[in-house]
This record gives sequence, structure tokens and C-alpha cells, in this order.
Amino acid sequence: MKSKVIITVLVLTCLLSLNVFALNGSIEGEKVSDAKYMADTLWVLLAAFLVFFMQAGFAMVESGFTRAKNAVNILMKNLLDFSMGSIAYWAIGFAIMFGTGSAFMGLSGWFVPADSTAFASLEWSSVPTHAAWLFQLVFAATAATIVSGAMAERTQFKSYLIYSVFITGIIYPIVGHWIWGGGWLSDFGMSDFAGSTVVHSTGGWLALTGAVVLGPRAGKYDSDGNPRPIAGHNLPLAALGVFILWLGWFGFNPGSQMGADAAEISGIAVTTNLAAAAGAITAMITAWIFLGKPDAGMSLNGALAGLVAITAGCASVSPISAAIIGALGGIVVVLSVLLFEKLRIDDPVGAISVHGTCGALGTILLGFFDSSNGVFFGGGFGLLWAQIVGVVAVLVWCLVTGFILFYGIKAVTGLRVSEEEEQTGLDYEEHGASAYPDFNVSSMR
Repeated sequence: MKSKVIITVLVLTCLLSLNVFALNGSIEGEKVSDAKYMADTLWVLLAAFLVFFMQAGFAMVESGFTRAKNAVNILMKNLLDFSMGSIAYWAIGFAIMFGTGSAFMGLSGWFVPADSTAFASLEWSSVPTHAAWLFQLVFAATAATIVSGAMAERTQFKSYLIYSVFITGIIYPIVGHWIWGGGWLSDFGMSDFAGSTVVHSTGGWLALTGAVVLGPRAGKYDSDGNPRPIAGHNLPLAALGVFILWLGWFGFNPGSQMGADAAEISGIAVTTNLAAAAGAITAMITAWIFLGKPDAGMSLNGALAGLVAITAGCASVSPISAAIIGALGGIVVVLSVLLFEKLRIDDPVGAISVHGTCGALGTILLGFFDSSNGVFFGGGFGLLWAQIVGVVAVLVWCLVTGFILFYGIKAVTGLRVSEEEEQTGLDYEEHGASAYPDFNVSSMR
């Protein structure tokens, strides 16, 4: 009986093989092409879904690091900046970022037609245009969401919605065009594989402008200008958010390969993870030295700092280099948080330091650690110079456009809530709800 089963299986295998292999024994090119097209598309879509889930991570981190009376407001901002950003990026953002145009911005492909000829800068990828759009959309949403944390607990909800449209529709796509869409920084030689600068520094520097225009939260500084700690209401929630973001980064970085290339995406996943782990460790040590305790919040942000720092070079540095880059990110994020507090720039979740400072750091470090063109690997200073120029150009662009945008919103609709609303909490005043209705007494203090 067993021999009959074995013979049947062998016969069926041979018959099926006739459809797969040509007469000379090689796999037919057309079938291989179809299979790769399918695998690439499925991988990019899966990566997009993972990056979308990062919205939940940001929501948990931001709400956990802020007070209970503002948790609903944080959740609403994360929901609506993705929702409004989806429409803006579909209508104009993707065209500005990847459409054929000038060295400054794209000028074709409005409302994302399926015909990929409108997006010459994406011809290197085989995936359908709509798959590419979805993957890039979740990146745009990430850049917008970064700003939410730095402006938390004192921003009018309607004003934040206006900002979300402008960053996902115009400001972020122009940066993306410069570096990823065939723009002038791409021609200059800048490299940013998955967006340390394109996504994270853009969001971080815009967060800086928003925090400056808003001013610090009530009670953040004493009469002598010394910062007071304002504890977040739920550190376990923040920790959950960090782990969700860490998971999402395995879509963020390997997905930027835009193809199911096994060796490449495996290597990117390894460098991504090593940088995050190293960042958490060095942030813990640095906080222990400067604060006297292995601070949990700093350690969590250290993991994110390592992830942000490696994002630019995750595909072109060795695992050892990735660990070094992540470790440096973990050190720098703690020092950056302390510096911004000294400068009286109130950032409740450390978004400016994690994304702005460490995004710039990782982009510049790629100029040293790139396995082919880095200074430490005999590549000279050409790449390093391009990285520095790119970081400075994006910083200037974001500061100029960010201040114009936020001061404009402040003049037209107002930007900050009233003192009474801030004291009571944005959940009640802006949304008429409470995240913890049975515990609202403690959250009101």
C-alpha cells in the first residue's frame, strides 16, 4: 500500500513539473517573473500593514507619556492625522513626492492613477503603483504623527487637523521628492534608505517648531526657569507602544527594499534589531549616569532612538556598525532630551530628540559606516558631505515651513487651548469624553 502511495505522489509531481519547467530543465522565465511580481507585491503590502500598525504604537506611547486627562485627545489626533493624511497624500502628496516634475517637486500623478508612467522615480520597483502608494502613505502618516507628541496637552484639536493636511500634502512630500523622488538631494548623492531624515527628522523638526510656537505646558517650569517633571499617567501603556513600534519597524526598514529579496530583507531586519537593542542599553546607562537611576522612559526612548538612527543605513551597514549606530543614538537621545528641557522647549514624549536629533545623527553616521562608501571603509568624504548637506537642507526647510505654518494657524484659528481648558484637560473640553471615567478625580490634579 505504501509503495502505491509513493508511486502516485511521484507521478503527480512529474506531471505538475511539466507546467513549471521547460524542456531544458530550467524554470520558465515568465513564471519566475510572475512569481516574483506576486511575492514582491505581497511583501510590500504586508510591510505597509506593519507600518500602519505603528499608528497604534505612537498612540500608546504618546498617551502613556502624558496625563490621563488628555488621553482621548491623543487618540483622536492619531486617528485623524492618519485619516486626513490619507486623503491629502492621495490627492496631491504622492504626486508631489514621486511624480515627474522638477528637482524641487513632482508635478504629475494627482489622485494616484494606476498608470505608473506618471511616477518615473519608482520604475526601479516592480510592485503596482497602488501598492507603492499604500506603503508610502503609512510613511507620510508616521511623519505627521511624530508632531502630535511634542505638541501634546495644549493644542487645539481643529488646529492640529489643519496642520496634518499641510504636512502630508505638501511639506513632507517635497522633502521626499528631494531624496527619494529624483530631486536635487538625490542627484547630489545623499542616501537615506528608509527615512531617518525623510520621515523622522522631518517630523522631528516640525515638532520642534510646533513646540516653540506653543510654549511649554502650564507648570512645566518654576519661577527660576527650572524644569519640573510632569509624569505620564501609564508607563505600561508607553512600553506597549514602544514594542508595537519596534515590531512595525520590521516593516518600515525591510519593506523599503520594495521587493521580497530574501537575503536583503533578512540583513535589514538584523541591523534594525541590533540598533534598537543597543540604543535601549546605552540610553539606560546614560540615564543612570545623569539621573541617578536606570530611567524606564529614557530606556524606552533609547530603543526608538536606535531604530530611528539605523533607518537611513539599515541596508548598507554591517551588523557591527548597526550596533554602534544604535548605541550612539541611545546616548544622544538622553542628552538631547535634557538639552531641550534646559532650553525651555517642552516636549512631553521626547519626539524632537528621538526623531529629529537621532534622525539627523543616523543620516550623518551613514557617511562614516556605509560598507561601500563610508569614511571608515575607504570611501572618502563624498558621501559624508552629501549626508551633511541633506540634513541641513531638510532642517532649514522644516524650520521655515513649520514656523510659517504654525504661526499662520495661530493667527487665523488659534493654536493653543485656554488656561482653563489646559487645567481641566483636553478630553472634556475638546471631546466631551474621558479615557478613565471611573478615575477622573485623580486625573484632574
